[in-house]
Amino acid sequence: MNPKRQTVSPPGPNQHFFLVNANKKLSSFPPSSSMLKLLRLSSSLLARHSFSTTSKLSSSLRRPTKYRNCPCSSAFVGRFHTHKVLAMAETTSSSSSSHEHTNRLSAEHSPYLLQHAHNPVNWYPWGEEAFAEARRRDVPIFLSIGYSTCHWCHVMKVESFEDEEVAELLNDSFVSVKVDREERPDVDKVYMTFVQALYGGGGWPLSVFISPDLKPLMGGTYFPPDDKYGRPGFKTILRKVKDAWFSKRDTLVKSGAFAIEQLSEALSASASSKKLPDELSQNALHLCAEQLSQSYDSRYGGFGSAPKFPRPVEIQLMLYHSKKLDDAGNYSESKKGLQMVFFTLQCMARGGIHDHIGGGFHRYSVDERWHVPHFEKMLYDQGQLVNVYLDAFSITNDVFYSSLSRDILDYLRRDMIGPEGEIFSAEDADSAEREDAKKKKEGAFYIWTSQEIDDLLGEHATLFKDHYYVKPLGNCDLSRMSDPQDEFKGKNVLIELTDTSAPAKKYGLPLEKYLDILGECRQKLFDARSRGPRPHLDDKVIVSWNGLAISSLARASKILMGEAEGTKYNFPVVGCDPKEYMTAAEKAASFIRRHLYNEQAHRLEHSFRNGPSKAPGFLDDYAFLISGLLDLYEVGGGIHWLVWATELQNKQDELFLDREGGGYFNTPGEDPSVLLRVKEDHDGAEPSGNSVSAINLIRLASMMTGSKSEYYRQNAEHLLAVFESRLKDMAMAVPLMCCAADMISVPSHKQVVLVGHKSSLEFDKMLAAAHASYDPNRTVIHIDPTDNEEMEIWEDNNSNIALMARNNFAADKVVALVCQNFTCSPPVTDPKSLKALLLKKPT
Repeated sequence: MNPKRQTVSPPGPNQHFFLVNANKKLSSFPPSSSMLKLLRLSSSLLARHSFSTTSKLSSSLRRPTKYRNCPCSSAFVGRFHTHKVLAMAETTSSSSSSHEHTNRLSAEHSPYLLQHAHNPVNWYPWGEEAFAEARRRDVPIFLSIGYSTCHWCHVMKVESFEDEEVAELLNDSFVSVKVDREERPDVDKVYMTFVQALYGGGGWPLSVFISPDLKPLMGGTYFPPDDKYGRPGFKTILRKVKDAWFSKRDTLVKSGAFAIEQLSEALSASASSKKLPDELSQNALHLCAEQLSQSYDSRYGGFGSAPKFPRPVEIQLMLYHSKKLDDAGNYSESKKGLQMVFFTLQCMARGGIHDHIGGGFHRYSVDERWHVPHFEKMLYDQGQLVNVYLDAFSITNDVFYSSLSRDILDYLRRDMIGPEGEIFSAEDADSAEREDAKKKKEGAFYIWTSQEIDDLLGEHATLFKDHYYVKPLGNCDLSRMSDPQDEFKGKNVLIELTDTSAPAKKYGLPLEKYLDILGECRQKLFDARSRGPRPHLDDKVIVSWNGLAISSLARASKILMGEAEGTKYNFPVVGCDPKEYMTAAEKAASFIRRHLYNEQAHRLEHSFRNGPSKAPGFLDDYAFLISGLLDLYEVGGGIHWLVWATELQNKQDELFLDREGGGYFNTPGEDPSVLLRVKEDHDGAEPSGNSVSAINLIRLASMMTGSKSEYYRQNAEHLLAVFESRLKDMAMAVPLMCCAADMISVPSHKQVVLVGHKSSLEFDKMLAAAHASYDPNRTVIHIDPTDNEEMEIWEDNNSNIALMARNNFAADKVVALVCQNFTCSPPVTDPKSLKALLLKKPT
């Protein structure tokens, strides 16, 4: 795929999108050179086997078209108007008497599947019933994959799946299957990989024709219902595929089987050795940082050009690399890297990608200034962004960054957490402008007219409008990419163009008073928009995404204790006691343990909505949750969280580890209907399961001793060796794995051991001191020698910790020791001394 942005002719009025590949969330990793050769071979074979009656169709599917990709795509992103009210079926109790059509999806729990439960299309969920029906009728399967907050999924639903003529074509000649990609990422991975590999791009809705034995035949993404711009519409495609199935079936099936065979071989690489070459472990980190620095936008922040995605793994790498440079005494280069990160985080926070009124961040910005976003909000973004803002605060002690962390977490606590502490998946970009509106529009919930602000804010309206660049004719004029179709004419997406000190001075106000007024104004606007129609909430609970959020909530509970006493907050930041974030983290973890974990089998389920989904836990679910549990333990959670993390790691190894070839597969490999089992490494919108697993193993190795520590370390080394060529040749695609590669080269990780009674305020303060400074190669262990169960656990896993606890326990104080390279510092008993000890440069 061409990495440069490319504007594409719109498929209809007020629709536009852009080609990008910097944030290919779905693609597990860009192909290696050897893989590309295999895919070219597969693609050329498909081309040779193309058939005359459908040659135009095949070629149109193999090349980028005006229609194939969409804003929900990993290849194309943008904005459009939805054409109809999108009724969201929120329960499974709807009876057929209230609908003209009802299909098998009405019995499902997925919000996305329920949105299609009353289409005239005779949809099946993914499963043997659908496959058996295709075999019985001897017809191909039409597989449609999407998710409930996907724009173009909504469009195709309205245009095609609610159309009687399309439904008749599908029902007569195909078995139609709907899949929620968030419920079944394993199924999505198979067919998206096929489409991306052979056709150069992909996205959602994913539209794939497959044989009754599930081999892919051909596919694309969004198709309009009718032929336009010289390209086939969905009805034409359906007719041609029907004809091809009967005239050239053998060729189609053989080509699809060959493609799957080649992809399976290319995407399940094995290591040629048990560990990385020593020099590569550190070189990959420097190479990735250098590549990211070359793509840095010094004017508006971020890495790469528009559309701009907040890819937190890039920030993580730059912070990690800067820390390494600082430790080595290369202060000037370290400072350069930090400046890139801080400026990027500031630009994002001040841009329209940040919801200034309600908190949290939208999915991405369509322009280079972080101004006009795609308004969808995803849980995986929120969790990761909190952590990088927390890291920035740890380095700078600047409340700007801690406030942003609180802003996101308070949004989650207010709008995204269920009654038992479970954390929901996403909020849609679309909503109705008013209760009686017949159409939903993107961003309607978040944008404002100048008059609305005048009416709501009264005397402070002018100040507020100046601060957020609000204009009577609308403010989406900062970039030609912001709103080229004038969709937001007369509307304003709030953005801060200047620092707060200058406008405060302009209005003759003390800065604190100016900020108070802005906070009061935001509260009024929040209250006003809350009275209107909200975007659709996808209240599915996904284990992996909850793991990311658990990590950020837990870390915030201790890092935010470093804020200066008396720090003032303004809406939408609540300003709660940081302990409340710990409570939220523990509730989310407890929900997963109660509802999505089998205590006897030690296995996770993938997701929950009105009960667990049918899908098992995948690699990301185990890896991300283990990471969250390790953070939960290290910031002061009970020893049971650490024990559960080790149990999950053991089960992850049993289900996913390639013991011979190294690394982890993405699925357990138990479902015969899932044709590909791959080892993912691409760190995109979400980090890869292998990158997170490598870091988890390194962390666990640093906590344990003896054979257990060695086992974890060897698995981490073998995992990284699988991806040696990626680290060497395409480091920027795997930034978190680059961090892991460097971590494993560190001779000895720093251990902070806290000994004392855990119920005391002093213990909390010492924990906060242990986490106050930024150091990814630090492990915090806490132990109460009077707790027999805890002592027994450490005796079994690291007897040195148990011995240190016995030898340094004092009933009236908390004792801290800092250990590295088999040497421990003299014990300290106050937070200030511990902070100073941890800030000492390595010798």
